[in-house]
Amino acid sequence: MAIRRISSGGEFEHRVGYCRAVVAGGFVHVAGTVGQGDGVVDQCRAALDIIKNALNEAGASFADVVRVSYMLPDRSEFAPCWPILSETFGANPPAATMIECGLIDPKYRIEIEVTALLPAPAARTE
Repeated sequence: MAIRRISSGGEFEHRVGYCRAVVAGGFVHVAGTVGQGDGVVDQCRAALDIIKNALNEAGASFADVVRVSYMLPDRSEFAPCWPILSETFGANPPAATMIECGLIDPKYRIEIEVTALLPAPAARTE
């Protein structure tokens, strides 16, 4: 079984020793992803953009996501992200978990991790 690693060039990838996504066993595993921005909503959108790019490079899309985990240092900030998340996953909502925890830097308000089923080449959706 081939394993393919995808890097986004994020500042922590080299320092910590991980890659943005790993394609293996028919799945795309996207690492916990943070985004830049002034608040949780901007950071949520930015993280989803990074995740979308990794999924696309792997040959998948948000429609293929089967599992998502949201990590926030303050659970009260999660509700403002719900409309963005609902729009992102649309008619294909994944199983989801929200965890309240510390993140790698206090400036980050949300971290998102996804697992997607890699579609057959003819079945790929954008």
